Amino acid sequence: MPFSKPSPPSSEAELMQRAHALAGRSLAEVAFACGVAMPQDLRRHKGWVGQLLELALGADAESLPEPDFRAIGVEMKSLPIDRNGKPRESTYVCTVPLDEGMEPSWETSWICRKLARVLWLPVEAAPEIPLAQRRIGTPLLWSPDEGETQALRQDWEELGDMIRMGELESITARMGTVLQIRPKAANSKVTCESVGANGEAITTHPRGYYLRPAFTHAILQRHCLV
Repeated sequence: MPFSKPSPPSSEAELMQRAHALAGRSLAEVAFACGVAMPQDLRRHKGWVGQLLELALGADAESLPEPDFRAIGVEMKSLPIDRNGKPRESTYVCTVPLDEGMEPSWETSWICRKLARVLWLPVEAAPEIPLAQRRIGTPLLWSPDEGETQALRQDWEELGDMIRMGELESITARMGTVLQIRPKAANSKVTCESVGANGEAITTHPRGYYLRPAFTHAILQRHCLV
């Protein structure tokens, strides 16, 4: 029978029911059920795992600037982990709004809204495990607690101040305790505008906000998933 994309979940409970149904299944199983071709590896298919899981769960935001599950305001993030349950890389959250200018406050920022409610889906990603055999882990529905919110806000404000002062090109991935800014573009030809050191318009490359692996690992540990 041809795959029919599920309708968006109408509640967090329905979303979690679907997510728990994926736990323990291999990527090959899920891809077959969804009628999606398996790539050999992810070198030229970055983001494929997340797209597959969004399809299986009924995400409906697509490329819109809204949470993946719009009706219930939940964002989904796949989290590649090693054999010890540690995230293998930083987690992309959203683009830095260089063209539009930095938002005036953390509470009204797009990244704050993105992280308000997140469905984490750990996925095996040890290099020795073939992509098709990698399994999906136990899902976690998370909202940042007071300490996590404060850490995120502090990094966001400090990095944002640098951008407002025209110091974007001085920002490196080493900056930020839990949140970092890194280049985010399909290739080096993609550009956007920002503000230079003297307030002039400059052409630069798009940037993205990323959560550090230590931050996401702490989330998994706190909820006893590793």
